[in-house]
This record gives sequence, C-alpha cells and structure tokens, in this order.
Amino acid sequence: VEEIARALTDDVWVVAPELDQSGVSHSLSLNDPLRLREVGPRHFAVRGTPTDCVIMGARHILGEKLPDLVLSGVNKGRNVAEDVVYSGTIAGALEGTILGLPSFALSQEFTIESREKPLWDTALKFGPPILRKVIGAGVPRNTVINVNFPACAPDDVAGVRVTRQGKRNLGFLKVDQRRDGRGNPYFWIGFERLTQVDVPAEGTDLWALASRYVSVTPLRLDRTDEAFSEALASTLR
Repeated sequence: VEEIARALTDDVWVVAPELDQSGVSHSLSLNDPLRLREVGPRHFAVRGTPTDCVIMGARHILGEKLPDLVLSGVNKGRNVAEDVVYSGTIAGALEGTILGLPSFALSQEFTIESREKPLWDTALKFGPPILRKVIGAGVPRNTVINVNFPACAPDDVAGVRVTRQGKRNLGFLKVDQRRDGRGNPYFWIGFERLTQVDVPAEGTDLWALASRYVSVTPLRLDRTDEAFSEALASTLR
C-alpha cells in the first residue's frame, strides 16, 4: 500500500498492526494498553487492531496534522460480500471515515495457486489511477470505497467496474473440534470445500472478480435500512 500511496504523494505515513489482524472487524482496544514502536522514519507498528492504528495515526502520531487520505490494506485476500462485516481492512477504512477522512480499503484476491505469492502487481498498476479518479470526483463524507483487485496478472484484467455488495452461501462454515495433549477440547472455525459454487449475480463484487474486473464498491457508514423503516414504523404504531 505504501507504493500505491507514493504514486500519489511523497508525504506518506505508515501505521500498521504489529500482528496479523484477520477477522477482527471493527474491534477497538479498550481493555488492553496499546504498544507503539517506531520501525523507521514515518513507519510505526501498533500492537492493536486496524481501528487502533487509524486512531493512533490521526490522534497521536501525526499530532495536529490530520491526514488527507486513509488507505487500509492492501489485504492479502479479497474482502467482498459478507467479508466486509468481518474484515479488519474494511474497518480501518471505516474508522478513517468516522474521523471525517476520505478512506479506501484495498484488497488483492488470490487463488490456491497464487496464495503464497499474490499478484501484487495488479494492485500496484490499477490502484493509483482509481484513487486519483475517485478522489478527484469527491467521496461523500459517510462513504468508504472498497476496492478489490482480481487474482490475475495486470494485462489480464478486463477493466474496472463499480459494483454492489454481493451475497454468497455461508453454509460451508464449520466448527472443527480437536483435543490438546491433555485431552481437553479446543475448536477452530473453518470452511468446508464447496463442491458446487454459486454463480454470482451480475453487478456484484463477487461477479466482478470472477470476471477479472477490479471491483469498486461504495459502502455507507450508515447501515439504516431505509426501505424497511416506514413499514417497521407502521408495525410499531
């Protein structure tokens, strides 16, 4: 993500979690102290969540100077459909939006074959021009831009599509029970391999990646279901 940011400006600050934070969502550390370590000029590691990192950067490290832009990622793995609820990458961008800053979540999809070596060149090629165009057009105050890059080489990308959040079958979630050396049970939440994959609806983030498009999805901070609110109000009168 630093390389993408440097394509836009030389004034780049990196504040990142010290440890892997996959699946922490918008967790905020309130019961444990945060540890901050400077690993280089304008490079900081926080023993905390992505949300903690954004707050530390904006409210402590940069002092009185607020950033012009928050980039969260680039995550190893896509953040689409229901992923956005669990994603620490999305949450980092959401926290930037809460603080009133234009914020983007960036994720690079990978396949089984590219898992150990994701195709970062795709994000590096398409990230900067997408950011320039969206920033130039203006991002609404309560909106996060979720960008997902497909798992293919840059020359194989079909283009860029603005998408809506998709939905997939989560029936493959499982709880795997095991026993430790003392015979006590412990559990892993995992995923079954799907024998049949649903065809994603056209126009969704899932569809875009499957079709080798870069997916750009505007997500709102306000999650109110406006369409149902009136019916609900009538029910509760």
